[in-house]
Amino acid sequence: MANLSSPSPYLLILSLLLLFFLINISPLNHNRLTLHPSPPTNHEIPTQFPPAPSPVDANSPTPTAAANSVSNHVKRKNKTERIEEELARARAAIHKAIRTKNYTSDREETYIPNGCMYRNAYAFHQSHIEMVKSFKVWAYREGERPLVHSGPMSYIYSIEGQFIDEMESEGSHFMARHPNEAHAFFLPISITKIVDFFYRADPFHFPMLPIFTDYVNLVAKKYPYWNRSHGADHFMVSCHDWAPEVIKEKREYFKHFIRVLCNANTSEGFIPTRDVSLPEFNLKGHPEYSLGPQRIGLPPSKRTILAFFSGAAHGDIRKRLFEYWKDKDSEIQVYEGVPKGKNYHKIMSQSKFCLCPSGSEVASPRVVEAMYQNCVPVIISDYYTLPFSEVLDWSKFAVFIPPKQIPEIKTILSGISQKRYLTLQKRVTQVARHFVLNRPAKPFDVYHMVLHSVWLRRLNIQLPLNIF
Repeated sequence: MANLSSPSPYLLILSLLLLFFLINISPLNHNRLTLHPSPPTNHEIPTQFPPAPSPVDANSPTPTAAANSVSNHVKRKNKTERIEEELARARAAIHKAIRTKNYTSDREETYIPNGCMYRNAYAFHQSHIEMVKSFKVWAYREGERPLVHSGPMSYIYSIEGQFIDEMESEGSHFMARHPNEAHAFFLPISITKIVDFFYRADPFHFPMLPIFTDYVNLVAKKYPYWNRSHGADHFMVSCHDWAPEVIKEKREYFKHFIRVLCNANTSEGFIPTRDVSLPEFNLKGHPEYSLGPQRIGLPPSKRTILAFFSGAAHGDIRKRLFEYWKDKDSEIQVYEGVPKGKNYHKIMSQSKFCLCPSGSEVASPRVVEAMYQNCVPVIISDYYTLPFSEVLDWSKFAVFIPPKQIPEIKTILSGISQKRYLTLQKRVTQVARHFVLNRPAKPFDVYHMVLHSVWLRRLNIQLPLNIF
């Protein structure tokens, strides 16, 4: 038998180098996968959209290793399946609460919804439980201040900045640790900051729409999440009057994008089944910074004013209100500006009904202010989708007067019996907690309620499981 000689040390070194090359350098090792996802399984989703980008950087090498690509695809598919399974369990729990007229929880709950202020109290409570238990949101980190990751924290558009700041705070319960575990995606771009920054420089050519669209395109090209759902699981939050315009030039591209807006005007394109109505706050700024007005809330027996309004003459509805009621009746106290020596919130706390007419836009901070003072809100508006209408039955704790009936305000309100008023006022005190701004946020407050509205819309779509 022939003797086997030992391999040359040079040949051994060469073999090891070749093995190192194959493992670490060869393009066969790059497990990249370009996906072309189908639209979400929702009957409203169109069949054609802009092509989906690669889920990795555009400069990444093209995949050539079929085995690694399939492995990566299966791993990512399981993440999507896990998310959809979580949502399916939440849907089942909510449907069970509706069917059994009961809710279940693995923790002690301090608040039990009751009464007819809710469209379905059991469903709402169970849905809130499921949201707190599992809902995760990824806030995109791209962009720099002041246009992104910040917003107004006081005055008329303050809820915009407060929401962005709370959503991105380190202690946020809903913040996803990684985008792959997120159920929804937040665009932390401030329309108010864009307008403030550019409008003063050139009021006729400021680039609000291009800036917002460019930001969406940036995250859509860098990540796969926008294109896999065509924006149906993405949302923005803005209280600026012009915020609804951000989709104006590319309505088809933003067809399924969730807009959380104070200006929830259905005559201007607000879609209640897709968009979310955001309560408007008017918070004090420096040096009296606060999260809301002082809550005086006198009992009904000490409310001697039938109805109250004070504000500027913005819009046709308020002009009509001033025409008929400004400084004309001691029971219907309507002022253009707070009278000297009077306290706005104190008068509101002394009133049975607080008039909430639309101004230049449909929303008004008086709805929230009425809640703070346990004053029954009187909604005088056209085309306004009230906040949290998918959960709250506003007809059970508010009064609606069409603008054309402004001359009949006193007759209508005087015709409400004391028993009926006490019922309305009691219900206002019960739902008022949903309009309180807390930092940090607390269950059932306005921050949770806004997220719950987004959560409900996310429950209504289902991503295809063949994307990742």
